[in-house]
Order: sequence, then structure tokens, then C-alpha cells
Amino acid sequence: MKNRFRKTEIWLTLLAVTSFAATAQQRTLETFEQTSGWTFNISDGVTLDISSEKGISGNAVRIDYDFTEGTGYGGIQKLFPLDLPENYEFSFWLRAESPSNNFEIKFIDSTGNNVWWVNNRNYDFPREWKKIRIKKRHISFAWGPSEDRDMSRIDRIEFTVASFVGGKGTLWLDDLRFEPLPPETDVWPEPALSASSSAWRHGPQLAADGSSETFWQSRKGGKQSIVFDFRGRREFGGLHIEWLEGSHAEAWEVMLSSDGNKWEKAYSVNAGRGNTSFIRLPEAEASYLRIDLLKPAGGGSYGIREIKIPDVKSTLTPNDFIIYAAKNSPAGSYPGYFSERASYWTVTGVSSDTKEALISEDGMLEVEKGRFSIEPMLKIGNTLVNHSNVKPDQGMGFPGYNKDFVFLPSVEWQHSGIRFVTGVSSGGKPDDDSELYIGYWFENTTDRPLEFEFYLLIRPYQVNLYYQFLNTVGGTGRIMTISEITRGLISVDDKPVRLTEEYESFGAAKYDEGNPVGMIRRGEMPSAVSKTDPSGMAGGIIRYRISLEAGESKEFFAVIPYHRFLAEVAPEAGSGDTAILTAGGASVREKYFASADYWDKRTGHIRFDLPPSADRLIDTWRSNLAYILINRDGAGIQPGSRSYDRSWIRDGSLTSSALLKSGIVSEVKEFIEWYAGYQYENGKVPCVVDSRGPDPVPEHDSHGQLIYLIREYFNFTGDTVFLRSMNGHVLKAVDYIASLTAERSTDHFRNGNDSVRAYYGLVPESISHEGYSAKPMHSYWDNFFIMKGLKDAVEIQSILGEDEHRENITRIRDEFRENLYNSIDLAMKVRGIDYIPGCVELGDFDATSTTIALTPCNELGNLPVPEVYNTFEKYYEFFRKRRDGLLDWVNYTPYENRLIGSFIMLDQPDRAHELIDFLLDDQRPRNWNHWAEVVWRDPRFPGFIGDMPHTWCGSDFINAIRSMFVYENEYDHTLVLAAALRQDWIDTPGGMSVSKLPTYYGEISYSIRKEGNQYRFTINGDLDLPAGGILIRNFNGGAMPSEVIVNGRATTGFSGREISITEVPAEVIIRY
Repeated sequence: MKNRFRKTEIWLTLLAVTSFAATAQQRTLETFEQTSGWTFNISDGVTLDISSEKGISGNAVRIDYDFTEGTGYGGIQKLFPLDLPENYEFSFWLRAESPSNNFEIKFIDSTGNNVWWVNNRNYDFPREWKKIRIKKRHISFAWGPSEDRDMSRIDRIEFTVASFVGGKGTLWLDDLRFEPLPPETDVWPEPALSASSSAWRHGPQLAADGSSETFWQSRKGGKQSIVFDFRGRREFGGLHIEWLEGSHAEAWEVMLSSDGNKWEKAYSVNAGRGNTSFIRLPEAEASYLRIDLLKPAGGGSYGIREIKIPDVKSTLTPNDFIIYAAKNSPAGSYPGYFSERASYWTVTGVSSDTKEALISEDGMLEVEKGRFSIEPMLKIGNTLVNHSNVKPDQGMGFPGYNKDFVFLPSVEWQHSGIRFVTGVSSGGKPDDDSELYIGYWFENTTDRPLEFEFYLLIRPYQVNLYYQFLNTVGGTGRIMTISEITRGLISVDDKPVRLTEEYESFGAAKYDEGNPVGMIRRGEMPSAVSKTDPSGMAGGIIRYRISLEAGESKEFFAVIPYHRFLAEVAPEAGSGDTAILTAGGASVREKYFASADYWDKRTGHIRFDLPPSADRLIDTWRSNLAYILINRDGAGIQPGSRSYDRSWIRDGSLTSSALLKSGIVSEVKEFIEWYAGYQYENGKVPCVVDSRGPDPVPEHDSHGQLIYLIREYFNFTGDTVFLRSMNGHVLKAVDYIASLTAERSTDHFRNGNDSVRAYYGLVPESISHEGYSAKPMHSYWDNFFIMKGLKDAVEIQSILGEDEHRENITRIRDEFRENLYNSIDLAMKVRGIDYIPGCVELGDFDATSTTIALTPCNELGNLPVPEVYNTFEKYYEFFRKRRDGLLDWVNYTPYENRLIGSFIMLDQPDRAHELIDFLLDDQRPRNWNHWAEVVWRDPRFPGFIGDMPHTWCGSDFINAIRSMFVYENEYDHTLVLAAALRQDWIDTPGGMSVSKLPTYYGEISYSIRKEGNQYRFTINGDLDLPAGGILIRNFNGGAMPSEVIVNGRATTGFSGREISITEVPAEVIIRY
């Protein structure tokens, strides 16, 4: 009965397809005979020109582009109103003379706000005419406010080139067509199978009967074949073959045909081994498929248990293909995340180097972005030990190195009496001789000798995950050629991998030769020591045999240069000299630990003497300083090393503030000078800069942020010469700000109703802090930073004695302040809300954005009351319910770290402590002391996480935690101390202290010791007393002192909330 229903379903599908084919018609949308009707869509810094030239038939459109500033986009679009059927295909002809930039085909709705696209990143443009087909399955939603992501109607089509490498080029387009297609289906007729020969009772139909218990077997070896007749043309994604054990083909080919007579070779395998083969044939179409078996592995007959035909979507991309393979392979055969389960990582590198490596929570190393990884495995007896059957413990240390603060990311496994640690560090000069060091350490924890095998798998997989899509796509990488040069020196696409311990053997293989994990399980090694795989999926296995006496330990290292290639580090390689293997083992160990010494010193300007309960907090502070400097490329401060491998002024300004507050100064100056050099001639400050140049996308917080950062650097250094050298950039930014506010200062906005007047005098809409990527909005985030920039610009002119500029900018500042707060009042009135909204249009609640009004913008004294307090009260209620499981949630961003500082400034330290505890608990992995940009409630949900460590989130934490100890109140010119110290810190026996805290007024140190019913609070340092003095706030839980004595004199300048200090040094006795 079941088979009858399936046959009925197939018959109905075939009937529908036949009926559809009879009625569907292809439409020519554009012949490109003329250029009329096409309009430009270009960004700043891009020139574009279109003309007509000879095409495939008649004329084609020629598009010439030039990225004059290195970045940006340029394209053409035209009206093509179309109602779309359930399935369809667009096609056009393309040729180009162009560098490998992004080629985007966009489909835009009638509002212009919702965009779908095919985004071909780093596209290899065809130099000869090529027909490009775009099916519905290739198109994804790009951006827009629509909640309906299904593209059912379009208004315009756009062809755009966006900068990936920049430069200039030419495209030719011809013959744009649209064709309705039958609905996609995964129901196909059961194929008919035939074979050149079959053993008795093992006919070819048994190779596709859905059972692994049955199998087809040929009568003999030699050349044999098995044929699929699909009973009509169908799409498929490749082949999945389960061979009969011991009867697989060593050499075989895949042939395709539309009629069963003319055949085309689709794939060939020359050295197959193992019981499973996965072959990727992306979007293959055929009526017949033939597998030609050319050479049996064992010299006898061939046997196949099952041949499966993956559907098209299973192999659309290399990542789809490996996910399919992982799901159909034993656990541990591929990196764990290919089983669609989230994984986490951290970074290692050299400060300001343009390359960084990643280590996964399981101990796999991504040596180079987008290329290859090295994964460890143990084989103890017959048990293969890898990520699938151990519980890894992550840490910040490596055996043999002990200090209070250690920055050596590592992963530990324990299994069958073996303790195994993988650790990483980096050293050398950035962008020169910098190197990655991987440490492997083994200990026998039993009371008997142990022998085991240790494997290092070099494979084309990243630690960065397949669902990471910004800037670079994670998942599969690339290895074209892998070779053993000499014993201990492996070349991976000319990248040398050097081992300090001699191994037993090395083998290289192409992907289609079989899974290396399966080989290890069977006790095999690839026989070749060099392989080239045209698909970029070559790999290698290094095997060690290790013997350890009871309690004995052993270590060795791998060394991989970040920038240098094989010829540079081993010019004599190939001579047979093994000196490169054995030399320098001790020196590599010294280099490995020298990295930890460097980070201990580099992040240790401030000295904390706190009880152990503070260790996690301070380790997170210091670790994130190291991560910030590692993520830094050249002078560019970047929030990540993969998805966010770019420098935003937004992230960079706030991260720079965290560095300055931690005593790290020179890198901030370099960043400012570098970034300011990309300011546009009209004063516009680019939102982001990378190796290509400045990005023209407008994000209007950037103009204020550059001014703020210049002033912030001066606040900590007093460097007037630098300030004067930057003032030209400040004045240009102010002029640009004035031009922006003028756009919203017309009579339309001045004289409109309340909802229109709410926009008056603001800067125009932008995607802002990228919280409005769906549709640009008039964001208060932007406008608070404009307010901060204008305030700081006035102060800069006062410092420099530029009275005329000061008077002019003062007028702009004061007008803007009035307009800003009028806008907030009107937006709250129109939306009927009692909190400060995120933007004018929506009246949305976004406390993570509003918090910047408190710090760094210092507008607390101007914000409307009680609405400002309502805003953070509303957030706290949300936070508490989320923490306590009283509401459902999916994910959040650790930008919420900023709110720690908000609660401190609002004199609510207990709430700050609650938020700290919650956010620290969501560090993944916990002991690597960092956050990704996105935290998912289900830690194993495979969802986009931005980048990790995300050092803008990390700098938000540093800026907030620093305010526990000290912060500057600009609006009353006071320096606030100890505003959120935990009670156990100030009560700890022996006392607590903090030394060399940088502030706007110099470096301050203080110590606190409890003595019976009083506290001795000692303040000193190299600083100038602020005009408003020093305030000790919220001390001892805000309890009211009975007496306060400063330098031996009683004072009345205190309350439960604060104690005023007007001299330094000061010894303060606080009695209760």
C-alpha cells in the first residue's frame, strides 16, 4: 500500500511538471540594445559609466567602474515589475575584465526598502561570454523592514559591483530573461538500475533499495559499470556511495547523459580507499548516471551496499556538502560544528599583525584565515579519542608556566590515564617574522607505562564556522597541495609547518580518497607524501607513537610562520638535511612562553590587589586588552579577526578609550592619525576603513566619534602638540555636521506637526550603530555622539586658544542641544512613551543604545527626568525577568556590558553587580575571558555570533568595570572613586588597593583597609586635583558615616551617598 501511494505521488508530480512545461513561457526582460532606462546606484568614491557594445546577439551594455577610494559600490538598476510564481529562473550573459570584486544581483520591491540578492563574494568574473542562471533557491533576503522574507513580487533589478579588492574593471551584460519553472520537488521517480555484471542474488537494484544489509556485487573485476535511469531529467547534488567492505573501487568515474547514448565525464577518482565515498556534483542535471568502475582495490570484484543521490540543496555550497558528509559519517569524522552544533574559539597573534590564528574549544587550530587547520587526535589501544568523545576544558595556561595572570589559551583532554594539553601563542615582529607556536603536552597520570598514537590532521577546514558569513565565509577552507619536504617539515600550499619532535610517518590524500579519520580508525595511513587536489580539499596526517612511564610527561611544538613561505624559511629544503626538525626545540619553548611574559607586562599597567573573588573580573579586563591588541591590524583597531576584520571609528573610539584607561597610549595615537587620514575632503568621517580604504556608507555617529576620540586622547596625555595637529580634522568634521543638521532645519521640519518637528535640527537618518540596518532611522545614538563631538570641539578650541572657532562651534553646539532635547520630548509625546526612545521614527526601547548618553557623552544632567530613570528601570525589569527565567528569549548582545557603567553612574551599584555576574556567566568558553557579539540562549544553537573575541564588547566591559574603581564626571568636574566596590573587597583582611589608575587628571592610587568600626581610605598619585574635587561614592553600601576625618581633620562634606575630598594626597578615616 505504501509503495502504491508513492507511485501515485510521483505520477501526480510528473503530470504537474508536464502540464507546467506546456504552459510556461520564457520572457525576455532586456535585450540591452540600448542603455535607456538604466539608472546608476553608486557610492562616494566610485565612478561609473555605461555604453553599448557588441554582445552575444546585437548589442550588450558595457559597464566601466573605478573604485577611486578603494571601497564602495557601483551598479545599474531598472524597472521590471514582476509577480513571481512559485519557482523561477533569471538568466543573462556576462563577460568581464575585472579584478575579483563582489558581484551582486539585487531584486528590489516597490518601496525600495526591501532587497533580495545573490551576493557573489570575491567573484571570479568570466573573461569569455558565460550564461549565468539564477534560480529561486539562489536568492536570499538581504535587508529591509519586511517581516515577509519570501520574494513574491519585484519592482527593480540591479547589477552591482562592490569592492572586495578594489581597482577598476569592465563588465558586459546581455540578454536578461525570466522563466517560470516547475515547483521544486524532492519526490522523483524510482530509478531503474542496470549493471554490466552482477553476482547471483546481488543485482544492481540492491544498491539503491534503502537497505545497508543488501548489496550489489559484480561477477568479476576489471572494468564494470552500474547505470541509473532516472526515468526523466532530474536535478541532484552528487553521490554518496557505501561500498561493501573490502570491495571498493580504487579508480572509478562518474558519467552523465541526457539520452543514455552520449556521455560526459562529471568526476573521476584515482586512489579511492575506505568504505564511504562522497562526491560533490553541484546542481547536476541528467537523465542517466553511470558509475564506471575501473580498478578494484583488492583485485577482485566490486561491491556496493548503497548508492544515495543527495538532493541539490545538500551540496549547493562546499559547506552544504561537508555538512551532508558529516551527518552521514561516524561521529568525530569532521570538525564538530559540521554536525550543525555551535562551537567556540579564541584568537592568538602578535599586536598589530594583519594575520591571526584561531584555536577552537576542542583544540583545533586554524592556522590561516580561510585556509586550513591542524586538529589533534589520540588513539589509545583501539579507541580513537577526539572532540566527539572527550569533554574539553579550556584554560589560560600551559604546563611549566606559572604567574598570577597568564595569557596562554589552551585546551585540556583527559582520557584513559592520558592528560593532553594543546596550547597556542605567537611571537615575532608583526607582518615580518611573526610565528604561530602550538604546544602539545602529554602526561601519564597512571601508575603504569602507557603507549599510544598521536595524530595531527591537516585539513581544509576553518575554526571559523560555516554560519559565519560577514566579510569572510567560515567552514570549509582550501588546501590545493600538501607535501612532506623533509622529515618534520610539511608544506601546505607553500606554508611551512615545522615540528620540533620527529614523527613516525606522514601521508597526504585528496578528499575523494577517503576520510582520514576513517583511515586512522582502520590503522591505515595514506601512501603518498604529496598530493594536489584541484577541488582545494587535500589533506594530510602526521602520526606519532608515544611511550610514557608512570607519571612521565612530554611536550613538543609546531611552528608556522604567519607571513613567510617555504622558500623564505627553508631555502635548502629538499636536500635531506633534517636539522630543521631537531634544531631549536628549547628556543621554541622559550618563544612560546615569552608571549605570556609580554602580555603580562603589556596589560599590567594598573596594579590590583584584590581578594580572589575579583580574579575573574580582572582577568577578563586584562585578557580583553590582549585581545584588542591582537585583533589590531597595523594601526587599525578592529573588533574581530574574521567577520569584523575592519576598523570602525565607532568601535575604535570606545575601544581606544578602554586602552587609555588601562595605560596603553601609543596605539591610540597611531589609530587616530591613521583613521583621520581617511576623512573625506568635505569633512565626512567614514564609518569604517579597511585595507581597501574608507567605506562610503553613511553612519552619522562617526563624525562626533572622531572628535571625541581626539579629545579623549588629550584628556589622558595632555599632548597639546598632537591636539593642534588634529584640529583641522575637528573643524572639518564640525562643518560636515553643520551641513547635515541643515538638511533637517528647513521650514518643512520647523513648521510641521509634532511628528515632523521631532526631526528638526537632527542629523539625517542612517543605519547608525547598525541597529537600523533594515532601514535607516534618525537615531539618538547618532545624535548623542554628535552632541559629544560638538561639546569636545568647543573645549578643544578653548585649549588651543582658537577663540573665533570656539564661538562659532559654541553656537552650533547650543542650537543642536536645544533641538536634540526638543526632539526627544516630541518623540516621547507622539509615541506616548515614558522612556527615551532609540530613534525618532519608532519610539523603540533600546537601553543599550541610550546608555551612551550617560557615558561617554556625559548628558545625564541634561536628560529629561523621570524618563531617563524610567529607561534604565525598564531595562532592569527586563534583565531580571530574563535572568530569572520569567520570559522567553532567544539571544542578546553583550553590548549590555555598557549598562554596568550606567547603573554605577545612577548610583545603583547592586544592579551593576547583578549584571556583571550574569554577563560573566555567558562567556563562552568561560575560562577564555571573552564574549562573542551574540549570545544564544541555547549555547549549541548554530547561529551567527558576529566574531569572537569581540573586542568592542570587551572594551565596553573594561570601560564599565573601570567605573567601579574610578570615573570622571565632566558636568561637575569631579573624579569619582570606589562607586561600586563589592563589600567583600573592602572588608577583606589585609585590605585592598588599586595602583596607577590613569584618569583625565593624572594617575591615581588608593587603598582601603577595614579597622574595627572604621575604614582607612588612602589616596595618592601623580595627579592634579579636579575643579570639583574627588568624591567617594556609595561606599560601604551607602551607609551614613558617623564621622569622616581627612588628613587628621574632621570634615562635614559627606553623606551616605558621597564623601567629598578636596586635597591629595589624602588619608581618609571613615567611621561608622
